[in-house]
Amino acid sequence: MYLEFYGLRELPFSLTPDTQYFLAYGHYRDALNTLTIALNAGEGFIKVTGEIGTGKTLLCRKLLNELDNRFHTTYIPNPMLSPESLIRAVADELGIDTKATTDQHQIMKEITHALIKKSMGEQKKQVLLCIDEAQSMPLETLETMRLLTNLESEKKKLLQVVLFGQPELDEKLAHNSIRQLKQRITFSYRLQPLDQHGIAAYISHRLLTAGSSGAIQFHPKALKLLQRGSRGYPRLVNILAHKSLILGFGQGTMVITPQQVRAAIRDTEGAFKPRFWHF
Repeated sequence: MYLEFYGLRELPFSLTPDTQYFLAYGHYRDALNTLTIALNAGEGFIKVTGEIGTGKTLLCRKLLNELDNRFHTTYIPNPMLSPESLIRAVADELGIDTKATTDQHQIMKEITHALIKKSMGEQKKQVLLCIDEAQSMPLETLETMRLLTNLESEKKKLLQVVLFGQPELDEKLAHNSIRQLKQRITFSYRLQPLDQHGIAAYISHRLLTAGSSGAIQFHPKALKLLQRGSRGYPRLVNILAHKSLILGFGQGTMVITPQQVRAAIRDTEGAFKPRFWHF
């Protein structure tokens, strides 16, 4: 498309959560630090929430990549599971063959054995379960997950859990039937949209990571408009910046102006469209 014109190796604003594009800026740096410290301290339940498009999945994958070999990491990207399906998913992640039995009690025994073996045996690994889109979890499944974390030795939890979800997760956790789970969440973090300085750093980081030599420039007013149109949500920033680069390519320019960003905003559903344009 425009890669050769701009001198890029790959598309800089893809919506795929590629961890090499993770920007340790502001809330994202703080969230990653909070998660790392809490997990190393052995905390059982941790929660990260944020609106749609704030980069929760990218943060989750970055966390999984950052943890050292003291951790055995497991990941469930789609938690719309029944309690039985959750137990089987955890068992699968631990390498347990569940095809031979439908006995949930037996599977739980196998999970307990696997957790003890990993954390207390020769491996000495802490098992971590990351659940993305956790707001989709049924209440009964959330309660089953709490019961899974009851497994512990005299000194530490055998299973740590990090929940990544939209703000609706907080509403679900406020339900009286799972109040015990809410009480167990020892650390929580709320991701916030990028501010204007964050937008500038984000754009620059992604362009450089994609191979830019620095020739591509977003005019300061274009960056301001990009922040307004996206409201600071990285997913919308990616969509608007990508469309702006397409327009710049079509016009043969290396400098992205407010006019191109404005056109991208008008063409994008979900973008904030000011009633009056100031530039």
